[in-house]
Amino acid sequence: MPQSATLHQVPTAPSPAGLPPGPVRAAFALWVTAVAAGAFETVLAIGRMLADGTGSAGEIAVGLAIRLPVFVAALLIVRQMRTGRDWARIVLAIGLGVVGTASMVVGPVQALAHGRSLGWELAHATPLDFVFAASRTVHVSSVLAAVVLMFLPAANGYFPRGRLGRRDRRG
Repeated sequence: MPQSATLHQVPTAPSPAGLPPGPVRAAFALWVTAVAAGAFETVLAIGRMLADGTGSAGEIAVGLAIRLPVFVAALLIVRQMRTGRDWARIVLAIGLGVVGTASMVVGPVQALAHGRSLGWELAHATPLDFVFAASRTVHVSSVLAAVVLMFLPAANGYFPRGRLGRRDRRG
């Protein structure tokens, strides 16, 4: 690449006919991974609530009534992003990238703010806590990486600027 090239001129390998650019395909896979991790975390949380009796049937039902539609909506929006709809990319970045990530980290940050140390948390963690933490790490990492990929120069040209209409990239 010549030294005078800018980020907007970064050459990319051509996508096979009818497929989104590589970063968009990778972002799609990471969003699906993030949703799957979120669903897995929900199963773990419900299992814990049932096992230790901390959640009533009503609380569990309300949690599922909120989470399941969010998971379905996220997958539908991710699908729209993959077809080149810029509005979907923006909704994912703000809704799940910013708001969703903040909702996942507020609990741990509050625990640290109230004097719990990482050492204390690790000393009192159960095997289920470690599984949950691993899933949460995959979840947050997938979201952050997907947001970055959706806005790389190689992806930007795939999304129409200032147009909210359909842009179906399939052959």
